[in-house]
Amino acid sequence: MHRWTYLQRLLFFGLSGPLLALNLWILSQIFRYFEHLIALLTISAILAFLLNYPVQFIARFYRSRSQAVIVVLLLTLAILVILGITLVPVVIDQFTQLLNNIPAWLEASNDNLEKLDTWAKQRHLPLNLKSFGTQVYTRIESQVQVLATQVVGLAIGTLSGLFDTVLVIVLAFYMLLYGADLWRGLINLLPPKIGLPFSESLRLNFQNFFISQILLGLFMVATLTPIFLVLRVPFALLFALLIGMAELIPFIGATLGIGLVTILVMLNSFWLGVRVAGAALLMQQIKDNILAPRLMGEFIGLNPILIFIALLVGAQSAGVFGVIVAVPIAGTIKGTLDALRLLHQPKVVPTDMVPTKPSIRVSTEE
Repeated sequence: MHRWTYLQRLLFFGLSGPLLALNLWILSQIFRYFEHLIALLTISAILAFLLNYPVQFIARFYRSRSQAVIVVLLLTLAILVILGITLVPVVIDQFTQLLNNIPAWLEASNDNLEKLDTWAKQRHLPLNLKSFGTQVYTRIESQVQVLATQVVGLAIGTLSGLFDTVLVIVLAFYMLLYGADLWRGLINLLPPKIGLPFSESLRLNFQNFFISQILLGLFMVATLTPIFLVLRVPFALLFALLIGMAELIPFIGATLGIGLVTILVMLNSFWLGVRVAGAALLMQQIKDNILAPRLMGEFIGLNPILIFIALLVGAQSAGVFGVIVAVPIAGTIKGTLDALRLLHQPKVVPTDMVPTKPSIRVSTEE
């Protein structure tokens, strides 16, 4: 009997691995087939999460929630139109000029590297900066060409992007109106011990995470734009927006954005790139040590190693979009498991809280 039980366990664990891999492969194929639809629904849900705060605030002054939703929707559309008229054309213009200036920057930087390489050879230093610089510049030029072709494709697909934007806003509007009822219906399909912790963990992780990341990104844009203008950095608004948008990638996003901007500025002027890196790193330290603990707190509570693993899995599964949502999904899973573990833990009653039965003395005296 003991040998049979051992064989059963071995068979179970031997078959569970391939079955799990097969299920994951099937899910990945389903995701790839409906990737665009899933992305639209997820972005709409995140937008509904974010707009729920102003809806709850404005609903205090109206009789029905639908009126508050309409007001918030109109304000959101007005903000998007204002940004589309004022900010977006400036960013597109700066991006186009950046692509046109990068070849000249590469040539000037290559000349500086040749001078430095000659100086190193005269002093018999084991440096080969020219060969290294040539490889780097060739790679950058190829990436610039790819970006240029993508800009043309972006211009062609502007109508499709506008349609997706309108669809996202409409979906977010209906989610604000009827999303709570739909979500309760989906959660009721799960056992109560799993559904309630999962719903609460999902709300906390996604809502708090994206609100915090957006506010931190806006802080970086608002502080770095005037600093870059004072330093006379070319394309100051574009570079500040690039660092702020990279903030949506948790844990490493801001560092990647600062590194990319520093390299681009160094192609034009080495010492200007050093000043840009110093200013951006200073703002990053203020953000990480003062603002981020107050905004984010410990609502995710993931180990840094698990965060890296989640980012890698998200990048492999869904690219940039997967990287952005990887950490809140991992935080939701962890929060749900922690809540389930607490439910199954036995309750420990302190001994000093247990009432003791008073002892009864029997007198032997008559």
